[in-house]
Amino acid sequence: MKKKNIAIAAGGDSGEYEVSINSASVVKNNLNKDIYNPYIIHIRGVEWTYQPDDGELINVDKNDFSIVINGEKIIFDCVFNAIHGTPGEDGKLQGYLELLKIPQTSSDQYTSSLTFNKFFCNKFVSALGIDLASSWMITKENFIKNNLPDDISFPCFVKPNKGGSSVGISKVTEEKQLRKAIEIAFKEDEQVLVEEFLDGREITCGLFMKNKKLIVLPLTEIVSKNEFFDYEAKYTTGMADEITPARVSEKVENECKMLSAFLYNQLNCKGIVRVDFIYCDEILYFLEVNTVPGFSENSIVPQQAENMGISLEELFGMAIEEALISVY
Repeated sequence: MKKKNIAIAAGGDSGEYEVSINSASVVKNNLNKDIYNPYIIHIRGVEWTYQPDDGELINVDKNDFSIVINGEKIIFDCVFNAIHGTPGEDGKLQGYLELLKIPQTSSDQYTSSLTFNKFFCNKFVSALGIDLASSWMITKENFIKNNLPDDISFPCFVKPNKGGSSVGISKVTEEKQLRKAIEIAFKEDEQVLVEEFLDGREITCGLFMKNKKLIVLPLTEIVSKNEFFDYEAKYTTGMADEITPARVSEKVENECKMLSAFLYNQLNCKGIVRVDFIYCDEILYFLEVNTVPGFSENSIVPQQAENMGISLEELFGMAIEEALISVY
């Protein structure tokens, strides 16, 4: 059987760059080398390159997303998308690959662009009757004019509207801290979301497709040792407890899995996805959808898969094979 050439897209142009590089390395190391030839394709702005183990950088031909090694043109059968943030999670890379009809492992352009925009995604999810925290959108123009909503409650979270890994997020406990927090968030995005603080338990659910059947993974409860599950808590060993399976009742577990599966289907998600909730006052509040979650050994979805008896090799292989049977 001829091995399949797999491009692992890594890097990107957001504050999640280093996380993506780590995820891509883990994906490469855990792909079955008897089935796949993996190539990490580094994407940073307009520089798209491949770095052989013992050679100089090779530029990607963006006309067909190919590389040439020792005179041989390498055409990719599939792209494993490991870019967190732009351009891998906001639909830009997806749109490019869809034009070229190259299969890729994450959701399509439309779903990715919707879920990456927290404000728009919240509106969509709210229309489905799912509970969310109250939120307010802040534009730079309104911020400069000091035209801020007068009904913001404290404490609250201030975050980039489009972004992940808690980059640029602040917890604000009083009004005098608000403008500084908004300035920090504006460094990551041109729009800022202010969101009501819910004092509850963070629960997250991973899902993926296998042979066109949705697999729902065990839930994880996140207990941060910081004020909230910020960048440090996510990526510093010992700064958060990620408990799988989550310590919740069977009723809450079933409801969370049902809502996650419902959103996966309603949003037309594909590939490996993670849906986050806050459980507060016996209500599950939707937080966000991650269409390119972390893929390192310590990331949440790999932990959930391991708890279900699924190895990283199996998880990543299933993501590729599912992408290959999808038709644009």
